[in-house]
Amino acid sequence: MDDLRISPGPGCPRGLTVPAGDLVETFSHSGGPGGQGVNTSDSRVQLSLDVATTSALDEHQRARALAHLARHAPGYLTGTVLTVTASQQRSQRQNRKAARERLAGLLRAALAPVQVRRATRPTAGSHRRRLAAKKRRGEIKAGRRRPVPGD
Repeated sequence: MDDLRISPGPGCPRGLTVPAGDLVETFSHSGGPGGQGVNTSDSRVQLSLDVATTSALDEHQRARALAHLARHAPGYLTGTVLTVTASQQRSQRQNRKAARERLAGLLRAALAPVQVRRATRPTAGSHRRRLAAKKRRGEIKAGRRRPVPGD
């Protein structure tokens, strides 16, 4: 098995290489398409990485990744072990590639810095348009009321 390479991006400007020794790959029977062959071949791939002990991340990246994954990908994280599964394809090789891409995507997203929304105010024009639309809507609804006798 080769090292897992993550392309440069936010949170890891020089990219990231996860050593093959840190990855645990297991294979099992897949439940997908394949006819009789699915019963005899181990095409389902489960790829795991212990984020807390991997040598690919520094302490800051490790803390950020664990916090992000716990919040946004709890189904993939068990304790500190990040696990992805791929069984969409018939071939084990294609499922291995899909699992590696999925794991790389999760790590890339977990290492990206959090973007804080800056509070802004609506423009004066949008404020006027909103109030004018509300007034028009109120007039339309007022026109649907029953006429009051004597008016």
